[in-house]
Amino acid sequence: MGRAMGSVLLCFHILGLILCHFLSDPNLVVSAQNYSPVFACDVDGNLGLKNFAFCDSSRDDKTRVKDLVKRLTLPEKISFLVNSAGNVSRLGIPSYEWWSEALHGVSYTGPGVKFSGPVPGATSFPQPLLTAASFNVTLFQTIGKVVSTEARAMHNVGLAGLTYWSPNINIFRDPRWGRGQETPGEDPVLASQYAVAYVKGLQQRDDGNKKKLKVAACCKHYTAYDVDDWKSHVRYNFNAVVTKQDMEDTFQPPFKKCVLEGNVASVMCSYNQVNGKPVCGDHDLLAGVIRGKWNLNGYIVTDCDSFNVIFNSQHYTKTPEETAALGINAGVDLNCGQFLGKYTQGAVNQGLVKESEINRAVSNNVATLMRLGFFDGDPRKQLYGNLGPKDVCTPDHQELAREAARQGIVLLKNSEDSLPFSADSIKSLAVIGPNADATHTMLGNYEGKPCKYTSSLQGLKAIVQTVYYSPGCDNIACGKALVDDAKKIAAAADAVVLVMGSDQSIETEARDRINLTLPGQQSFVVSEVAKVSKGPVILVIMSGGGMDVSFAVNDPKVSSILWVGFPGEAGGAALADVIFGYYNPCGRLPMTWYPQSYADKIPMIDMRMRPDPKTGYPGRTYRFYAGPTVFKFGHGLSYSQYKHQIVKAPESLSLFLEQDHVCHSSNCKSVDAADQICSNSPAFDVHLKIKNVGKRSGSHTVFLFSSPPSVHGAPQKHLLGFEKLHLGPKEEGIARFRVDVCKHLSVVDEGGNRKVALGHHVLHVGDLTHSLTVSV
Repeated sequence: MGRAMGSVLLCFHILGLILCHFLSDPNLVVSAQNYSPVFACDVDGNLGLKNFAFCDSSRDDKTRVKDLVKRLTLPEKISFLVNSAGNVSRLGIPSYEWWSEALHGVSYTGPGVKFSGPVPGATSFPQPLLTAASFNVTLFQTIGKVVSTEARAMHNVGLAGLTYWSPNINIFRDPRWGRGQETPGEDPVLASQYAVAYVKGLQQRDDGNKKKLKVAACCKHYTAYDVDDWKSHVRYNFNAVVTKQDMEDTFQPPFKKCVLEGNVASVMCSYNQVNGKPVCGDHDLLAGVIRGKWNLNGYIVTDCDSFNVIFNSQHYTKTPEETAALGINAGVDLNCGQFLGKYTQGAVNQGLVKESEINRAVSNNVATLMRLGFFDGDPRKQLYGNLGPKDVCTPDHQELAREAARQGIVLLKNSEDSLPFSADSIKSLAVIGPNADATHTMLGNYEGKPCKYTSSLQGLKAIVQTVYYSPGCDNIACGKALVDDAKKIAAAADAVVLVMGSDQSIETEARDRINLTLPGQQSFVVSEVAKVSKGPVILVIMSGGGMDVSFAVNDPKVSSILWVGFPGEAGGAALADVIFGYYNPCGRLPMTWYPQSYADKIPMIDMRMRPDPKTGYPGRTYRFYAGPTVFKFGHGLSYSQYKHQIVKAPESLSLFLEQDHVCHSSNCKSVDAADQICSNSPAFDVHLKIKNVGKRSGSHTVFLFSSPPSVHGAPQKHLLGFEKLHLGPKEEGIARFRVDVCKHLSVVDEGGNRKVALGHHVLHVGDLTHSLTVSV
């Protein structure tokens, strides 16, 4: 989604054409005193509506949708193709605003949500990247469920819609991407599991009715989208050149899982082109894949002003009417913006698009609203009718925000077990850094107004009797280092906590990074403070992406390093819980932390995942990159130690093929995963015994990786699955993995086809390895 940060007006300015949407600032007040929901088919207020089949909730949705669409005039249908959909008063249908956001809580981004009157704020959870660091699928879904409950509660008082354009499930391919904070990280398996769980949390109803929706989620931005604004390369005109192999192996899996397993109600197409075609005008990618191969039950929506981008920025079409027809014919159902509202009639008049295609789009949109109960009358008389302001920012919801931040925080370094601190021994604490007393920064982007804030400084003050504070820098960019005061308080305190990092002025939507180092003179401040500190020095990185903090990793005076992402409204309390040992850290990095040399060498716009030894191109993410790192994907320490033992795993596996199969007579490197062998889904079990050998209870993430045979440019290592166990001191547990040969041991070949690799596979769990031979 595109938006201007910190402004009431959202303006897209593309070659002189400006489209502005009025957004609700968190401080704006809704003047209306009658807080009531927007809905169609108010049969109590208009008895004549009972005669319309589309208002009869006892009928099936297909019948209702068909009845409604046939009653609409063409101009009325066209008014249903844009996010601020028009009303049809003669049919009892009010205007509906489709654009609401719920990336990590109900957000005021988009005109569909207002914070005012009875609901001044909503629970703000950590940015998804930090939540993903928990590797806790149950947590992903639980957060989604809470967010949808608060969304429904706000809808019932007329302050929110029912359609939410979240989550962002793009792969965090390059560490400079400003929107990496919005994603679940760099791994397709993690991103897929996050997508499915969060979508289920948002959409699934408490009554188990799978035909209906609690709220409608949207997986975005489809596809191969991860360049916003880097060295004059902007998302509006960027052409992502992607191989079939990388497309099927890396970029598509989260979207495929989101549709097929999450049953998401919507997919948003992205601004960029893929291999020369605008995604929002690519029939193969939209109608062919999303609607055709994956059978989306819902609607396809554009990112905001995508058609303006295609016409005015990419110059892909000659006229606005051609652009409108291109999008509709490709499979777009809804346009964020007003482009289709302006030019669809002309496209019909010119014979560029048939009314039947418009009927299809309107039908998909209306069907989604049907599933949400929008055409079932007053929502306060439906399943979630009892929800209201009392169900927003509840104590349980706020505690979940704190718990989510605790589970995601990653302990990166801990020399000589400097952490956790003891409240009995740390009587004075120096808290230093431009993010030490940050509040709004903790939310990241696509935020809403939180229930309340607890900054790092506030969280630590709640535990330590004497706390000294210095910002250390003039601002987050740290053009001026305020080291004198910082060194003074550091020298006097028992311990030091430095809270450094970034904010939305450094990395966000429409703002990619150039450097991976701490901004400005932040590194200098850290080093100078560490020199004079008499006690342990804890460096806390609050950021959306990884930072090159090699200087701190190698500095013996920097005792410990923590990454807290953008931890949400309770981030400061969660950080204090971890530092003082009230919570045993268990987060693991969902992305690789690269050295600055990586960013100096590789253009962000090179979309290739695999290395190219001929040119020295090193590849991307832990799956293909073998160069130096600051911290690896999956890295994360604990206050406990865990031992792994493989108790069940096969050493060989035979695939049984038909007698005339070519691999009986030829030396095959792989077998087609669409072959007969996969119809029976061959699978095996891997069981692992995990023992907590430490003195503290803790949660531990068990990763099962595989290094496949070197065929088809296979990843050097890829994640098969993960499990999270909570174990007390000396307690043992079993992590169980069911490995589907065709899903988990397959690789994607150069043509984009999935193949089961034959030969020697190596399974990895921690420091353990286990050999598995797959043969015919």
